[in-house]
Amino acid sequence: MTRVDDGRRASVDRILGETIDLLTQVRGGDLEPLSRAVDAIAEAFGSGQALLAFGNGGSAADAQHFVAELVGRYQRERRAAPALALTADTSVLTAVANDYGFENVFVRQIEAFGAPGDIAFGITTSGNSPSVVSGLKAASARGMITVALTGRDGGEAGQLADIHVNVPHAMTARVQEVHITLLHVICELVEDGL
Repeated sequence: MTRVDDGRRASVDRILGETIDLLTQVRGGDLEPLSRAVDAIAEAFGSGQALLAFGNGGSAADAQHFVAELVGRYQRERRAAPALALTADTSVLTAVANDYGFENVFVRQIEAFGAPGDIAFGITTSGNSPSVVSGLKAASARGMITVALTGRDGGEAGQLADIHVNVPHAMTARVQEVHITLLHVICELVEDGL
């Protein structure tokens, strides 16, 4: 068995401590936007509407993870929820990026699949990802309910979304760690209502 040296142990302790501190901060903060997001998603699913999730990089992976929990199951057996990750079809992503510019990769898919009353769920750790901001704008123009899951101060995405769930931290990795926890919270609470 490999012994963990004191420097490595200190680094692990610091990283885990930062995440715990941020989770504690979010836990003690304003949970009303999170509750509104849960209610909007549950109401949309109850009315036969869909959820379209999107983000870039790690947030793209989070969008896909989130959708997998909704379409499959999170904790218990129940009917499938109509959700789609706009980050998963590489042919569409690359064709749209090539023909219309990367800032439109979610816009075109929202135009194709989004309907009034659907949920557009944009994830961006900076709050300013151009493709996510453009996607939220397109969704709003289509009469969709927009939810932004952000970091930092929420940026432009947080300002324009109908519902803004923010993790107020500057480090992308810490924000992503809390984002996945919040996505699991949403899954569990929405699943309880399905």
